[in-house]
Amino acid sequence: MRIHHLNCGSLTTIERVEGGDARHVVCHCLLIETDAGLALVDSGLGTHDIARPGERLGADWVTYAGPVLDPAETALRQVRRLGHSPSDVRHIILTHAHNDHMGGLSDFPEATVHLHRTEHATLDPDDAQLAHGPRWSTYGDGGDEWFGFAGARPLPGLPPEIVVFPLGGHTPGHAGVAVNAGDRWLLHAGDTYFYHGEIDRPEPVTHPLMQLVQDGGETDRALRLDNVARLRELARTRGDEVEVFSAHDPWEFGRLSSVS
Repeated sequence: MRIHHLNCGSLTTIERVEGGDARHVVCHCLLIETDAGLALVDSGLGTHDIARPGERLGADWVTYAGPVLDPAETALRQVRRLGHSPSDVRHIILTHAHNDHMGGLSDFPEATVHLHRTEHATLDPDDAQLAHGPRWSTYGDGGDEWFGFAGARPLPGLPPEIVVFPLGGHTPGHAGVAVNAGDRWLLHAGDTYFYHGEIDRPEPVTHPLMQLVQDGGETDRALRLDNVARLRELARTRGDEVEVFSAHDPWEFGRLSSVS
C-alpha cells in the first residue's frame, strides 16, 4: 500500500513551546492506496466548507481557529493532483466527528464512511456538513489487542493492514486508526493529543494555545490523559515499530510528509 500524508486545511499559526519556528496548525489526513480503492483517514476541510465557512464550520470556530480556507488544500484537489478521480475514494475512516475532520465527506459522496457507533450517536442530523447523506458504516466495541490497546478490528471492505480501536476522551467514540506501512505501523491518534511534546519526552509538555482548545472540547479528561500516557509509553518502548502522530501538530506533519 502507498500512503500519502495530506494537510487538508491549514489553521492559525503557532510557535513551538520552546519558541520560534512558527507554523500553521494542520489537518493531518492520510490517503491510502489499497487494492479496494483509495481510503482517507479523516477528511479535513472540504470545498463546501471553503465556499460557506460560516454555515458549515460555525462563525465562532472560524474566528478562533483561523482557517486559511485554501481550496488547493482540500482532499478533493489533492486526490486529483495525485492522478486519481474523486470516485476512486471508496472509504473514509473518521477518528471522530468534529467539523475539521469530516468537512471533506461531501466531496466524496459515494464513499463509505466508517465511524464508531458511539460517535455516530452524537451526530447532529441538521449539521450542514452531513446534508448530502453520508454512507455510514458503524462499528462497535470488541476486537483484538494491538500493541496493548484493546478492541482493534479491521473494517468491512478494507484490507487487514488497516485497523481501528477505541481511543476515547476527546470525544465519546474517538478512535485511533493504525495502518501497516510495511516497515512500521502508522498510528493516527486524531485529537487524543495536540502537540508532540505530550508524547515524545518523559516529562510531557502541552502547547498553551492548543491546550485551551483541548480543554474546551474534551468529554472525558481522565480517559484522554490515560490514553495520552499509553501513547507516550508506546512511542518510548516501540517507537521503532509504531510511528504515533496526531491530527493538528504541524511539526509531526512536516516530518512525516517529507519522507512519505
